[in-house]
Amino acid sequence: MMMATDLLEARKLTMAELEAAWDSLLTSPQDLGTVEMIVRRPEVEEREILDEGELDLAEGLVGDNWRTRGSSRTTNGLGHPEMQLNIMNARVLDLVAQGKE
Repeated sequence: MMMATDLLEARKLTMAELEAAWDSLLTSPQDLGTVEMIVRRPEVEEREILDEGELDLAEGLVGDNWRTRGSSRTTNGLGHPEMQLNIMNARVLDLVAQGKE
């Protein structure tokens, strides 16, 4: 298991760089894909890159702190049950992170 601190230190892209890549992002498949990376957040400001993860209907990604981290979108301030998992286009991730390394 690798810690994902490098993901937090990526250089911000300029608007021109984002616009230049836009067309290649739009060619992503619309109805088919693969999971290329699983990242869980065991604590606030921590990320772990996993080789595999376990999904649970009540817990979401086992070991992630989505429930205790909370949400401003719930009346009790706890994690939003419809926001257990976030899915991101791998091409967007590669662009923003500037590569897979």
